[in-house]
Amino acid sequence: MHIAVIGTGYVGLVSGACFAEFGNDVTCVDSDAAKIEMIEARRMPIYEPGLAELVEKNVRQNRLHFTTDIRSAIERSLVVMLAVGTPPKVNGAADMSQIEAVALEIARALNGYKVIVTKSTVPVGAAGYIRKIIEENKQSNCRFSVASNPEFLREGAAIDDFKRPDRIVIGCNDEEAVEILKDMYRPLYLISTPFVITTPESAEMIKYASNTFLAMKISFINEIANLCDLLGADVHDVARGMGMDNRIGSKFLHAGPGFGGSCFPKDVRALAALASESGYEMKLAETVLDVNEHQRTAAFERIKRLVPDLKNKTIAILGLSFKPDTDDMRESPSLKIIAELIAAGARVRAYDPVAMEAARGLMPDVEFCEDEYDAARSSDALVVVTEWNQFRSLDLGRLKSAMKDLNIIDLRNIYEPDDVKEAGFKYVAVGRR
Repeated sequence: MHIAVIGTGYVGLVSGACFAEFGNDVTCVDSDAAKIEMIEARRMPIYEPGLAELVEKNVRQNRLHFTTDIRSAIERSLVVMLAVGTPPKVNGAADMSQIEAVALEIARALNGYKVIVTKSTVPVGAAGYIRKIIEENKQSNCRFSVASNPEFLREGAAIDDFKRPDRIVIGCNDEEAVEILKDMYRPLYLISTPFVITTPESAEMIKYASNTFLAMKISFINEIANLCDLLGADVHDVARGMGMDNRIGSKFLHAGPGFGGSCFPKDVRALAALASESGYEMKLAETVLDVNEHQRTAAFERIKRLVPDLKNKTIAILGLSFKPDTDDMRESPSLKIIAELIAAGARVRAYDPVAMEAARGLMPDVEFCEDEYDAARSSDALVVVTEWNQFRSLDLGRLKSAMKDLNIIDLRNIYEPDDVKEAGFKYVAVGRR
C-alpha cells in the first residue's frame, strides 16, 4: 500500500517509519526543506529511542521516502495521512490552519480514490470540516473518504507503542475506507490487537477524552500527595493501595511536579475550549489545569523548605525535559521551576542526558554541566526534576563530597527518604513521610 504522511514532526516521522516497517510504501512530506535534508542525512529532528535505526533500515530497503513535493506524494498514494501541528490558540482551542492548508493541497492533487486520515489531534467535527474543504475545492470528480485515526504514542516509548498498542481507533462512515485502514494495520490485526470502529466524531473525542483522563489522574495524585505532606501519610503507599483496585489501575498515579509535553496540556485546554464553544463549561478539565499549574509553584516551595533564602545560592537541577527518554521541553516543569529560582537570585547549574541542546535557547541564564556530579559541584541543594534512570542510583557518597550543603529535593520520589537521610542529607520529596 502507498501511504503519504504529511508532516514529519513527532507523530508523522514515527508513524511513517513504523508503517514502512509494516511493509507499506511510505512517503513522508514536509514543507521544511532543511528538515527533510536533515532526515535524509540520517539526523533525526527529534530524540526518540530506536527511531534513527528504524528510519535507516526502511530507507535502505526502499520502503521509506522523504520529499517536499506534497502533490506527487498525494497523487501516488491511496492513503493520505495528516500529521501536521494543531497548536493551541490564545483561548486554548486547536489552530486548524495547517490542517486547512493540507486539505486544500489534497483537493488540488486528487487524481483517484483516496482515504484521507487525520493522525493529528483535531477537534470533534474536524473530519466533516476537512471533507467540506476538499469537496468545495477539488478539481476532479474523484471519490474520497475521510477518517480519524488518533495516535496514543508516549514520547520515549513511541515505537513500542505503535507496534504493540492497547487499541487501534478508526473513525469512518465508509466501509471501504475502514477495510483499507484495517489492511494498513494488517500486522496488528493478525496479532488480535483490539480495533475500535466508530464514527469520526467519536474517534476524535476518544483522543481528547483519553488524554484528559490521564492528565486528571496525575493532577489527582498530586493533590493527594500535597495532602499527605500535611497529614503524615505516604503517597507511595496510597498510590499502591489505590492502583490495586482494577477499577482505578496503577498507571499515572505518580506524584511529582506536574505533567508537561506536547499533548496533555494542549489537549486538556483544547477540550475545555471545545466544550465552551459548545455552550458547556467543563469544570473538571479546567481544574486539572489549575492543579497542574499549582504543582509547579508547590515544587518551588519544596525547594524553599530546605533553602529558605535562595539569593546567591547554587542549585543543581537534574533533568530538564518534561519526561525521560525525550528531549521535548514543551511545558516542562523545569521551565517554571528554574525561572522562579533565578528570579529569587539563585545560580542554576543543570544537567540532562538528552535535552540540554533544546534547553539552551530557553534558559540563557543556566549553566549546563557535563554530568550529574558536575552539576552538584559546590551546590547548596540538588533538585531532581526529571526521573531519568541514571539519576535513580546516584553515588550518595560522591554527591556528599561534591556538594556545599547537603540538601536534596526529590520532585519525582525516586529515592527512599530513610536511605538519603541516613547518608547525611536533608531530604524533601512529594507526599513522602
